[in-house]
Amino acid sequence: MPRGIAPARTRTTYRHGDLRRALVDAGIELARDGGPEAIVLREATRRAGVVPNAAYRHFAGRDELLEAVRTAALAALAHAMVARLRRVPRTDDQVAFAHANLRAIGSAYVAFAQKEPGLFRTAFAGAAPRRETVAVGKERGRAGPFQLLGAALDLLVLAHALPPERRSGAEYLAWSAVHGLSMLIIDGPLRGMSRGERAAVTRAVLQMVENGL
Repeated sequence: MPRGIAPARTRTTYRHGDLRRALVDAGIELARDGGPEAIVLREATRRAGVVPNAAYRHFAGRDELLEAVRTAALAALAHAMVARLRRVPRTDDQVAFAHANLRAIGSAYVAFAQKEPGLFRTAFAGAAPRRETVAVGKERGRAGPFQLLGAALDLLVLAHALPPERRSGAEYLAWSAVHGLSMLIIDGPLRGMSRGERAAVTRAVLQMVENGL
């Protein structure tokens, strides 16, 4: 063992359910530091302070831990989107309010990718967009990111800002544009942009999505 690195202390005092939560928390930190590839069951047990075999009481293998962390990452993204939605000013102008909601969804998505790139990569690690609910904070059964986008698009239809015949599949059009921008910023040639430049291109892409819909 390299000098200066102390071995993890083995714990035997976890109550039922606590160990699973500790392993997921460890997986979240691994993902935060290195994305989905960094999630390793043995390292998660080391960080939780238990022997490796203890993890198999809760996870059959690394893929199950990755799925649990991915769910947590989606919940964190949904929480960020809901927080941004709550800041949208109320107005009697239904069209303006619906467009503001869609922009809030998109801007929160791009902001989360920049703030938590490891969790963002993990949230979409090789899986189709999720339609089911996720846990947001201590609340379960809340809408996930894809559902929140769908709700914003439904609001556009209700405000007569999006023709009903163009609603079907609109999630994929909006999502593709904003997700692509997010990846270009965190992993692509837009990484070198200043904060102001990233903000400007984000506004332009969101406006393009609105105009395209």
